[in-house]
Amino acid sequence: MFDLRPVGYVIGLTVLALGLTMVLPMLVDIAEGRGHWPVFAESGILTILTGGLVAMSCRNGVREGLTIQQTFLLTTGVWVVLPIFGALPLVMGATGLDVTDAVFEAMSGLTTTGATVIGGLDELPKGILLWRGILQWLGGIGIIVVAMVFLPELRVGGMQIFRTEAFDTMGKILPRASAIASQISIIYLGLTLACALCYTFLGMNTFDATVHALTTVSTGGFSNYDASFGTFSGLPEYAAAIFMILAALPFVRYVQLVNGSARPLFWDAQVRGFLLTVLVLVVFVAAILINTFPHHPEQAFRESLFNITSIISGTGYASVDYMTWGALPISIFFFVGLIGGCAGSTSCSVKLFRYQILFASIRSQVRRIYLPHGVFTPRYDNKPISDDVLNSVMVFFVFFVLTLGVVSVALGLTGLDFITSVSGAASAIANVGPGLGETIGPAGNYAPLNATAKWILTAAMLIGRLELMAVFVLFTVNFWRA
Repeated sequence: MFDLRPVGYVIGLTVLALGLTMVLPMLVDIAEGRGHWPVFAESGILTILTGGLVAMSCRNGVREGLTIQQTFLLTTGVWVVLPIFGALPLVMGATGLDVTDAVFEAMSGLTTTGATVIGGLDELPKGILLWRGILQWLGGIGIIVVAMVFLPELRVGGMQIFRTEAFDTMGKILPRASAIASQISIIYLGLTLACALCYTFLGMNTFDATVHALTTVSTGGFSNYDASFGTFSGLPEYAAAIFMILAALPFVRYVQLVNGSARPLFWDAQVRGFLLTVLVLVVFVAAILINTFPHHPEQAFRESLFNITSIISGTGYASVDYMTWGALPISIFFFVGLIGGCAGSTSCSVKLFRYQILFASIRSQVRRIYLPHGVFTPRYDNKPISDDVLNSVMVFFVFFVLTLGVVSVALGLTGLDFITSVSGAASAIANVGPGLGETIGPAGNYAPLNATAKWILTAAMLIGRLELMAVFVLFTVNFWRA
């Protein structure tokens, strides 16, 4: 019989931990003096009690290690349960959100999607604004651990290619996955503090710098203002772009770096491919802006750098309404959102390594056409790509396209127009945040959408953040029979 107690125990502990973090926004609300602190006190008590009781009731089933079925269920279950409790302060607080909007906002936060249904951010209590940032920060570190520990073992979408690289190679320095996760957490915290200090130095007040650091390093994109990052034009845009790029690189490379091995970071095929992709896109879009609009070269480069980096990393900040830049840049932004950063980072979407593997496979197939007797093996990072990795990457691409199509059609059936449906589906599955069009574009938000569309997008954000297959496998009969 399938034993759910180990899964319930871990989920209970994570819910309890989430409740403890509600103390921080409660203290901020107390300091602000607007009387909103009881919202977090009540939400925190309810969350802590629920998580604690579930953990205690399931503790007798805890054992060493989890089965593959329990691991899949745990990976998905955490991201299903936490947004429910994360939504409590949004339902009970000054936002006045209903359950649908609150769960949407919390799911968007924890999956670091950055799509929001809240307007009037400038006037909200600071506790709520900090809570949105905390949700994204927790989601960012959470997905790194999932990407480095669980997904490679679950063979999700080619992630097993990093299993040896992350743990066997690192074994000489850090022999246990828990040790790697611990160092990643320290590095993640260090990047966040460095980002906050940088923002403060460039003119942000302490609160804005803190919240935006939380949502920059997590590549989440929640801001304290309706104008998003457009409130801080100039040097803060350059700082944000740098930290978004750093957050989109593999964190296991930072672990190697701090342990005295810099070569893997600078010679990683993902890192080089990602940086080159960003550079080419930024220069191309900047050239369009200079030739099409009366943009000063520095302004064109800055706006292009910030917004391209924001979308490709999945952060979702917007410093300007790029819907006014013309058809070509808009098309570029749509497809850039489907690229993503590196595996093992806080970024989302398809991930660059899958495109690199796909192109390597295509190149080998093309060479076989005109040299049918030759032996051509696809290679990634100068290593042969195994058949199981190649197959899982191809399956991922097929499921990604199919999921995008199904979600787009489902949104269209709720009454949304074509652009909103397709871009909304892509934005949710890729966890980018803003879509295209007047409604959900960089100058709008998701509040006007109907409730059914919001629930569809909520599910799509979860599926996309967990690399599709980790969720879809739960709906197969063989999974429950195994």
